[in-house]
Amino acid sequence: MAKEPKHNQEPETTGHEWDGLKEYNNPLPRWWVWVFYLTIIWGIWYTIAYPAWPGIKNATAGYMGWSTRANVAEAIAEAEAANAGINEKLASVELTAIQTDPELQGYATSAGAAVFRTWCAQCHGAGAAGAKGYPNLQDDAWLWGGTMEDIHYTVTHGIRNEDDPDARYSEMPAFGEILEGEQIAQVANYVMRLSGQTPQDAAAADAGEEVFLDNCAACHMDDGTGDKFQGAPNLSDAIWLYGGDYDTIVQTVTYSRYGVMPPWSERLSEAEIRAVATYVHQLGGGE
Repeated sequence: MAKEPKHNQEPETTGHEWDGLKEYNNPLPRWWVWVFYLTIIWGIWYTIAYPAWPGIKNATAGYMGWSTRANVAEAIAEAEAANAGINEKLASVELTAIQTDPELQGYATSAGAAVFRTWCAQCHGAGAAGAKGYPNLQDDAWLWGGTMEDIHYTVTHGIRNEDDPDARYSEMPAFGEILEGEQIAQVANYVMRLSGQTPQDAAAADAGEEVFLDNCAACHMDDGTGDKFQGAPNLSDAIWLYGGDYDTIVQTVTYSRYGVMPPWSERLSEAEIRAVATYVHQLGGGE
């Protein structure tokens, strides 16, 4: 007996139709549905077991007691314990002795690089090349000296801050309140000549020498080479903290500059300060 041919039946739909497209009412595979239910159960358990639900001050702790902060603190404590011996040695030896001990020098340089990237790179740049108003630590031009002792003192106490009474301090007068505009133009042209640049006005530069000797030489010296004891920059080279073009020099002379560096003794340990001092010293310009 021949079987009757099967007739195509119109599939059941949800009744939704848009632009001639109908939504079929096809049930999901049962295994898929059960997996979906399991993920919901697992998600609820996860939010109970681990920190999840935000509160006013903090999130729920979770009954398993797991914490990323605790894990990080534990890892830091382990690292500090492992380095306790060499850190104690680093903090106690003479500064000049660090460079004579290969193991200590290597550790201090590596640790100092990490300290620098964490605390110093925001101003001096990741590569320590500085920026406008922030010194380049890769060259051999040092406002306050580049020996290990000098760098250590600068990092410890900072510059012109109000937090440390031992901070390095110097202050350039705002000569706009002292000199006439013509005199400022003259001394700006003279300073350009001192640094090897061609002044905008040669005659003004000639007249500017007397203005410089009367008002600037006390800090920057007669030849413009500066004075590290006072933090007075060398004006006879091509290194400029704020810029060496005519307009910028005029602005500096008129209004002065007053850069501030915080004291790091309140945030860093003695070993960390010595490490970052070692790192900066070996960058290429240490004295």
